[in-house]
Amino acid sequence: MPQSPAPTITPFKKKLNSPLTKTTITVLQINLGKRCNLACNHCHVEASPKRTEELSPEICNQLIQLIQKFPQIKTVDITGGAPEMLFGFKPLVEASRSGGKEVIVRSNLTIYFEQGFEDIPEYCARHQVRIIASLPCYLPDNVDRMRGSGVYESSIRALQRLNQLGYGINPNLILDLVYNPQIPTTDKFYLTPNQQKLEKEYKKFLQEHFNIKFNRLFTLKNLPIGRAKLQLEHKKLTQSYLHFLEENFNPETVEKLMCRHQLSIDYRGWVYDCDFNQMENLPATTNTGERLTVAKLLAAGSLDLIKEVATAPYCYGCTAGQGSSCGGALV
Repeated sequence: MPQSPAPTITPFKKKLNSPLTKTTITVLQINLGKRCNLACNHCHVEASPKRTEELSPEICNQLIQLIQKFPQIKTVDITGGAPEMLFGFKPLVEASRSGGKEVIVRSNLTIYFEQGFEDIPEYCARHQVRIIASLPCYLPDNVDRMRGSGVYESSIRALQRLNQLGYGINPNLILDLVYNPQIPTTDKFYLTPNQQKLEKEYKKFLQEHFNIKFNRLFTLKNLPIGRAKLQLEHKKLTQSYLHFLEENFNPETVEKLMCRHQLSIDYRGWVYDCDFNQMENLPATTNTGERLTVAKLLAAGSLDLIKEVATAPYCYGCTAGQGSSCGGALV
């Protein structure tokens, strides 16, 4: 029986009534590299212990200059890989905090039990780093299936340790969790659950079973990028999944998209509109088509050189339903 043709996806740019423009840059998101102690099956970065890419001293120094030079940067958001194990983590934290910036680290939690990184929770507490931690479900089987055997138990121990330091309790020590759904294996797609409702379920379960407290839960969609894309392609579901996301496009999310007010920087110093574009090698450019680097931003004396955000079909993942961003649902 012949297969039905793949559904046509409307170009994201065409879906919008006006160009997706940048606003003033206030967030610097820095991906320190692809090395990680885990190899999660939904990872859009395709990070793993075998990867070697990471920040160089030269790019680290340029980033510190950028952070010090521009007061408009309110938040420095550090990611990876496992950012805590990559070069530049502590220098960037300290430069940012000394400049009065909010610092976010996106943690897999299990890094705290790796040799050489046992001090990370205390270090983060000392510098009042906001931790956004991956816990894709509050039930153990789902977490271990996505992230590896034993990861749930390690994550729970890590969260209890953070609570002991005051995270999730002290208003200066913010601990947020991230929910990710399973990668679709059939064409029975669904949107992420209501963020507020799911947060209540997480808090109730983690409090009752482990006496764990945290601040907020962020629900993220799996975009067809990295390992999630490979799995969708293996099942021949990529186009139908994108079509599902387009069908659930919500125009109310567009104004709040993270790509509008942030720059995403990779370990080589290249500039992107968001972490997803970074992984798909879709660079940010000026209105003359010039590809940007940290060095070029420093030379120009401006962070606001990009007029229009580069878009792709996976942008429907950020704009479907309640929306999805590094800060969770948008509406």
